[in-house]
Amino acid sequence: MASPLRAPKANAICERMIGTLRREVLDRLLILNEQHLRQVLTEYLRHYNTARPHRALVQLTPAQADTSPPEPVNLAEHRIRRKQVLNGLTHEYYVAA
Repeated sequence: MASPLRAPKANAICERMIGTLRREVLDRLLILNEQHLRQVLTEYLRHYNTARPHRALVQLTPAQADTSPPEPVNLAEHRIRRKQVLNGLTHEYYVAA
């Protein structure tokens, strides 16, 4: 997430991202070393930008922000799959093919 230089709200944006990262990841994992931290942050960043819905984006992901919302799907007619992220710390759900 990039924040603009010399913007009055930049600090608030950074603090919000750090808070989200702490609540969703760092408060729940024991980080062993710098390499482990980088691995965890890389995986969480991918999840955050491509799979985690955001309220401010009408439940779209940042990767989908420039697109229109998808058509509603009747989940009773489809099989739903779950993918573990960060060894089961969180999950991603998708409609099975």
